[in-house]
Amino acid sequence: MKLMITGGGGFVGARLARALLARSELSGRRIERMVLTDIAPPPPDLLADPRVEARTGALLTQTDALRTEAFDGVFHLASAVSGECEADFQLGLSSNLDSTRALLDALRARTEAGGTPTRLVFSSSIAVFGPDPAVPFPAVVADDTLPTPQTSYGTQKLVCEHLISDYTRKGYVDGRAARLMTVTVRPGRPNGAASSFFSGIIREPLAGVEAICPVSPDVSHPISSPTRTVEGLIAVFEASREAFCGRTALNLPGLNIRVADMLDALEEVAGSAVRARVRFERDERVANIVANWPTGASAARAARLGLRPHENFAEIIRQYIDDCRAQPNADQTLKGLA
Repeated sequence: MKLMITGGGGFVGARLARALLARSELSGRRIERMVLTDIAPPPPDLLADPRVEARTGALLTQTDALRTEAFDGVFHLASAVSGECEADFQLGLSSNLDSTRALLDALRARTEAGGTPTRLVFSSSIAVFGPDPAVPFPAVVADDTLPTPQTSYGTQKLVCEHLISDYTRKGYVDGRAARLMTVTVRPGRPNGAASSFFSGIIREPLAGVEAICPVSPDVSHPISSPTRTVEGLIAVFEASREAFCGRTALNLPGLNIRVADMLDALEEVAGSAVRARVRFERDERVANIVANWPTGASAARAARLGLRPHENFAEIIRQYIDDCRAQPNADQTLKGLA
């Protein structure tokens, strides 16, 4: 089996690659080759695996080669993030919409030349949902809630969902779109996503650094751990067409939680001194973006695939701490723990 992960050098993409390589198989077939594409190389441990090939550069510059190259499966994770897309409209169109269209057309060309349709899993986003005067916005968005995105990022993700659905209807690909909840806790430095603070208010205090929360403690949002997110992507790939149930996107499971509850869990796990390193300072740009996102989500279709969220946020924090302790720089990432 030959796989591709676009965005394979990123946090979720690299974790997905490690999980698949550790399993050594997908859908009952042995993984013999894995191509990781990204604008930066993947981590050294992945490069050291003889099954891995890295292709560095913008996805738009790589899709022509796919017209004659056979892949059994593609996980399409490459994306410009929410804050970047609001700040640079053209970047979002190019990185999210144009790249996805080029990827689909390359896979289509391969199918039209007599190849088997490639199975494609697309990482969409909870940001496809938003409030609109014509459509009541429920407190909890479901698989069948009408998406009305209020950001360029969410709009681009929704357009890609529909493109993948139509290319699947035409038989060009076997496509499935999964809407990811906000993934936390992410290690490393903050990125350009408006949701970055959901990780920062946990990661930085654990490292002994002050964190600024740009929204109210009453803000509620669905989140998921990196592990549950990777499990969800794999389950969506392995699901039969019938089990996936149609061509429209499904929600991956998430834990619906307020910022205040996240900080309560941080105090429970790491103590009051760690929690005290979080300071609230409203950022209108971020707060306005987040205000147009769902406060909660359900995932009935994913549940039928056996997927469930964590029971509480303390579990997610402990998972992050365990991950940090397994790394050589644990003395820095967990410097704030007593």
